Amino acid sequence: MTLEDLGWNARWAERLAALGDANLCPGRVVWQGSGQYRVADATGEHAAVLRGRLRIENAPVPVVGDWVALENAGDVWAIAHSLERDSAIVRAAAGTRTEPQAIAANIATVLLLTDPHDFSPRRLERYSLAIQGADLAVVINKADLVEDRGTLWREVERVLPGVPVLFVSALHGDGVDELTPLLTPGATLACVGSSGVGKSTLINRLLGTQRQETAAVRAHDHRGQHTTTHRELLFLPGGAMVIDTPGLRELTPWFADGTVEFADVAALAEHCRFRDCTHGDEPGCAVRAAVADGTMDAGRVANLAQLQREAAFQDSRADPLVARARRQRDRSLGKLVRDIEKWHPKRR
Repeated sequence: MTLEDLGWNARWAERLAALGDANLCPGRVVWQGSGQYRVADATGEHAAVLRGRLRIENAPVPVVGDWVALENAGDVWAIAHSLERDSAIVRAAAGTRTEPQAIAANIATVLLLTDPHDFSPRRLERYSLAIQGADLAVVINKADLVEDRGTLWREVERVLPGVPVLFVSALHGDGVDELTPLLTPGATLACVGSSGVGKSTLINRLLGTQRQETAAVRAHDHRGQHTTTHRELLFLPGGAMVIDTPGLRELTPWFADGTVEFADVAALAEHCRFRDCTHGDEPGCAVRAAVADGTMDAGRVANLAQLQREAAFQDSRADPLVARARRQRDRSLGKLVRDIEKWHPKRR
C-alpha cells in the first residue's frame, strides 16, 4: 500500500512541509477508541499515541480519517501534529463542555443511513448540519420494506433539496450497485445514522465479507442495538475507503458561528412584514402564512427554531463572560438549594 492509496496528494504534502520538521512522517488515522490510535502509512499500520503537547494545547484531537505527522518513538509511534482537515463530521461535545467534537475527518461523501422505521426529516436536518465540507447522500436501507418510495424521496427532497437519495437493501444486496460511482480509488466515505439502520451490514456488503459485527433490531420497537463501539477506516475492494461510526440516537450539531438557517425558510422570511420577525405572533409573517396554507412544513419551522435556540446557547456558553456569569449563578443557586434543605422544617 502507498500513501496515495490512503488518499495522500500534493495538498497534504504541502501541509506537512509547512510544519518545518523533516523528521516527521505522514500517516492516516485508521482506528480510534478510548484514547488509543492506529495509523497507516506506506509501511503498514502502527499503534500510536498522542504526544504530550497535543494533549495540553488547544489543538483538534485527531479522529479517524485525519492525516497526522508522526514521530518514531520506538515500539509506538507518536502523533505530533494533526494536519488541517478538508472536511469533517462535527457535533457538540457531550456533557458540560462547550466545544466541537469531530466524529470523522477528510471524507469525500457522507452516507446518511436511515430505514422505514427510523426515517425522520428532523433527524436528517440535524445530521446534515453536522457535515462540514463533504458531499452528502441519503441511503434508505431495508428498501424491501418501503411501500411508497416516491413519498420518502419527496420528504428528503423537501428538507435536503438536491441531495441524492438511494434505496438499497444491504442485507440482500439490492440497489447497492448505485453506490459504485462514489467508490473511486483513494476516495473516503463515511456511514452515519442511528443504531440498527444497517450501517455495518452495508459495509459488510461493500467489503464482500462479514467483517463488521451486526445485530437484529428489537422486534417490539424496531430500535437498533449498538454493535460498533469505535471508529474505523476500512479498505474496500477497488481502492475506496469507508469509515464506520457508532450509531447515534441524537445529534447536536456544532454551530461554528452561533447561527443556523434553512434556505427555504430564509427565502420566505424576506417577505415578512418585519425584518426581525421571529415567526411567532407578529402580523404579516410570511413563514407562518406558508405553514397555514400547507406550502411549508410546520415541523421544519419548529425544528429550525429549536436548532437556533441550541446555537444561541452554544454561543453564550462559549463567551467567557457569559460562562462566568452562569457559573456564578449556578453557585448561588446551589447555595440557595443547600440553605433550603438545611432550614426546611422537614430537614430539621
